[in-house]
Amino acid sequence: MLAGAVTAVGGIGALLALTDSGSPLRAPFTLFFLLVAPAAAIAAALSGLDPLSRALVSLAGAIVVDMLVAQGLLALHLWSVRGGIAAVTAISALTLLLVLVRRRGGRTVRRQGS
Repeated sequence: MLAGAVTAVGGIGALLALTDSGSPLRAPFTLFFLLVAPAAAIAAALSGLDPLSRALVSLAGAIVVDMLVAQGLLALHLWSVRGGIAAVTAISALTLLLVLVRRRGGRTVRRQGS
């Protein structure tokens, strides 16, 4: 239930930012999305760590992803809120997809090797 609420708040934040809404919830929900989306993808990749270490490393990684996206967009003179949200979403989705593909591939290789 908590995961669903987190996903909903993050999704609403991204939606409010992309639609350029004037809602007072736009800034906190968007910030929540920008921290949670990459953090969740990085946490999925760090399955070998204990929960506290995984949370700290994934939060630090999320901040790094956000900073790199901002730096890249500013360096290319392409800065926009929508572009930043889209880039963070794409990087997070790609990271999560790569983790899922790696896990499925690892399971298949283990079965064949046994």
